[in-house]
Amino acid sequence: MPIYDLILIFAGLCGCLTLASATSFLLRWRVHEAGTTRVIENLNQRVQTWWVIVFILAGAMLGGPKAIVALFFVLSFVALREFLTVTAVGSQDRAGLLVSFLIFLPVQYMLVVLKRYEAFAVFIPICGFATLPVFAAITGNVKGFLERTAELLWGLMLCVYAISHLPALLLLDIPGYQNRQTLLIIFVILIAQANDVLQYVWGKLLGSHKIAPVLSPSKTVEGFLGGAVCSTALGASLWWLTPFTVLQSAAMALVIALAGFVGGLVLSAIKRDRGLKDWSQFVPGHGGLLDRLDSLCFSAPLFFHLTRVLFAA
Repeated sequence: MPIYDLILIFAGLCGCLTLASATSFLLRWRVHEAGTTRVIENLNQRVQTWWVIVFILAGAMLGGPKAIVALFFVLSFVALREFLTVTAVGSQDRAGLLVSFLIFLPVQYMLVVLKRYEAFAVFIPICGFATLPVFAAITGNVKGFLERTAELLWGLMLCVYAISHLPALLLLDIPGYQNRQTLLIIFVILIAQANDVLQYVWGKLLGSHKIAPVLSPSKTVEGFLGGAVCSTALGASLWWLTPFTVLQSAAMALVIALAGFVGGLVLSAIKRDRGLKDWSQFVPGHGGLLDRLDSLCFSAPLFFHLTRVLFAA
């Protein structure tokens, strides 16, 4: 376990959050006479939530592989619940819901603990595809059958299968990188979350050409390019966390940024289809848990398989 590197990373994150907290406090103080604006209150709430997120993540990383798997198991559970809450899946699909939460979710993460990559890679895509429609069919309720079945499968793929690829990075046997795979998880999360923030900042500073105004009004061409460039630079600067060279680290960071942007756009389309702004209010200041994980749903599997194919033994 790379304790020194983890301490260094989280010390840096705490430094950034301390600066953000001080900025938030100063902004609130500046507008005290006129009354605190909603934007500043939201910023303050977001920063406070990030403190909680960082400490939870730090605790899991320092707790070892089983603690890491347990953390992402809980995140998948909450994310799947958020996703299915806004779909057409209902009480008529009780059997499918029970199988999803009581079998597919725990077994997927148990396969990570047991280091069974072959089963992990196909369990939900193959077994879920083959069995969930059967549970929906035996109810005899054919109304919205295809929609309900597709939404349940999509929920499992996004919230369980995709997210489980983060702790699955612990399975990779990379020459010269033994017992340091935890740092790859940190790398993916840092780049994906930084890219979200950087896209927003560049979009606010320079954004004028909206990419998909109906799906996500805040996403602009300038924000996308600025976020991708800065995330790539950040990835290059964090090469020491990875088994990659500086250029390889930059390229992988760019992949994470591009996949994360696509993930955010796709899940925004799902929200808009359901008339939602946020998935829920589970994460104060951020909306739902899926509002924070949407970029990782696409970037984590892509990063995992690229790393496995190009760098693992």
